[in-house]
Amino acid sequence: MDLLRFATAGSVDDGKSTLIGRLLYDSKSIFEDQLSAVEESSRRRGDAVVNLALLTDGLRAEREQGITIDVAYRYFATPRRKFIIADTPGHIQYTRNMVTGASTADLAIILIDARKGVIEQTKRHSFVANLLKIRHLTVAVNKMDLVDYDEGVFHRIVQDFHAFASRLDDIAEITAIPVSALNGDNVVDKSDKMPWFKGPSLLYHLETVYTGGTENHVDARFPVQWIIRPQSHEHHDFRGYAGRVAGGVFKPGDTVSVLPSGFSTTVEKIYLPGGREIAEAFAPQSVVMTLKDEIDISRGDMLVKTNNPPNKGQDVEAMVCWFSQKPMEARGKYLLRHTTKETKAIVQELRYQVDIETLHKKEGVPTLAMNDIGRVSLRTATPLFYDSYRRNRLTGSFILVDPGTHETVAAGMIV
Repeated sequence: MDLLRFATAGSVDDGKSTLIGRLLYDSKSIFEDQLSAVEESSRRRGDAVVNLALLTDGLRAEREQGITIDVAYRYFATPRRKFIIADTPGHIQYTRNMVTGASTADLAIILIDARKGVIEQTKRHSFVANLLKIRHLTVAVNKMDLVDYDEGVFHRIVQDFHAFASRLDDIAEITAIPVSALNGDNVVDKSDKMPWFKGPSLLYHLETVYTGGTENHVDARFPVQWIIRPQSHEHHDFRGYAGRVAGGVFKPGDTVSVLPSGFSTTVEKIYLPGGREIAEAFAPQSVVMTLKDEIDISRGDMLVKTNNPPNKGQDVEAMVCWFSQKPMEARGKYLLRHTTKETKAIVQELRYQVDIETLHKKEGVPTLAMNDIGRVSLRTATPLFYDSYRRNRLTGSFILVDPGTHETVAAGMIV
């Protein structure tokens, strides 16, 4: 079955967790014991109705405060499609969590409170979704029951959102749906309380939207994770290279180059985990390849098609979201992890910080604090082999790690 990964984003109290709970409940995707536990928790909390937000807000602090703090992943399926949901936090102080949850999404649901309209957090999350190259946005105008299902309110909010989104450069599709997550209006089933809305319910849209996938099937990239040498009697001379295809298609007989050495050879055989031989491998499959020639290859090297190499360089321009409570240091030294490769890196320059409210570039800023987003120039100790994030999410992304504490301090997207 087709798989759709989507993330929810919105301000505090916009109803993200309630919407996902309603989606799971009305689509019959939760077990009886889960529902019983939520009903019991709702009674203990004194809620007047079953609080479906508790299906995703599992942390004690989340339930006490009524907000989402960490990313919660939920899985469900309908006869048409399988889904992986990332319920991401709405508060500004958890922007880094939102970046983490949305980094693998094909679609983002932007929730907007019908009473508040488009606010700063709406713009922040839409910008982050655009930065992560999520090209399909679904604007769910929630709590329509609190504005008497007013058509005019819905259209004003949609008009305001389109005015803002016109400044984003990678959005292919925007679909707006008026919903009430609390009452289930237009979530799984069409609502008779908004006859003026002729569009689909949220679930139908999620089942039928065509995202085209995020994998790059043109540029062949295979970062090597591990060398398999069983040295058993049966496989005495076997030497295989294990990893996940990051782009393109590999077939036995293809001429490939090994980076960084530059040696060329030919793909001999390709195996799936378990040992079954296959005729081709493509992103995002995990496979083992054997090569015709014995070449010195180790973790961090990359196999690519000889006629289509990636970019190579030690100077990298990237957009980064800062994760750490400790601000970014000027000329700071970090470990950079890119695909399966790790190298030392230094921040040469902070070119600008992005003002999420206006999307203006704030130049001359000395540092990035936690949850800030900006463009930096990095210099690595050894050359990277990369594509732009726009072209390939896997070979165009990296993380920065504090070498002293091993804390992940930033996520980056190569420009």
